[in-house]
Amino acid sequence: MATTARQQGGAGWPKGSSYSHRYPVATSSMSIERTINLYPLTNYTFGTKDPLYEKDASVAARFQRMREEFDKIGTRRTVEGVLIVHEHGLPHVLLLQLGTTFFKLPGGELKPGEDESEGLKRLLTETLGRQDGVQQDWIVEDVIGNWYRPNFEPPQYPYVPAHITKPKEHKRLYMVQLGEKALFAVPRNYKLVAAPLFELYDNAPGYGPIISSLPQLLSRFNFIYN
Repeated sequence: MATTARQQGGAGWPKGSSYSHRYPVATSSMSIERTINLYPLTNYTFGTKDPLYEKDASVAARFQRMREEFDKIGTRRTVEGVLIVHEHGLPHVLLLQLGTTFFKLPGGELKPGEDESEGLKRLLTETLGRQDGVQQDWIVEDVIGNWYRPNFEPPQYPYVPAHITKPKEHKRLYMVQLGEKALFAVPRNYKLVAAPLFELYDNAPGYGPIISSLPQLLSRFNFIYN
């Protein structure tokens, strides 16, 4: 008869792991069925603004900075928002496209000690916020995924790999409920594209493992098409 890690007296593998995520654990009662309102892509207006560049000039520079910061502040915390619209009754995820083949969710690094929900709102405003002084109302909803980077290398996993006591990065994905209408200002060096879930599904070669996992992560929601 199989036994669980809890029955064996441990909380999981590897035993004795020193890593503990810094995000607050929800204590309220679980919502069994979650409903998300989706509005047509045509409800939203897209303008442009000055380019938004990455902090690091190259992938190598990014991991070098991560290595240096890890020695000072530990695991890097990043948050990304999943914004969904619909076209003809089909859910589409809003993605930032850089060049012809690179796609990413809006978000980024949190500051040391920064609340993740407030930090995501800050990052969404920096990335997509309008420039006419009107504050965008970002409604940050459920956490829908956790990803971990075990080493100073590209691979990330939806679990802490065995024998890794302290991942180098912890990325959290949040559902963001969009309002019925909104104006987005997109940095000129990016395109904002709406990718249908059926195109993302099982398409890691095109979108990477995190974005291609969104159809499974989002399957627990009931979408209301307005």
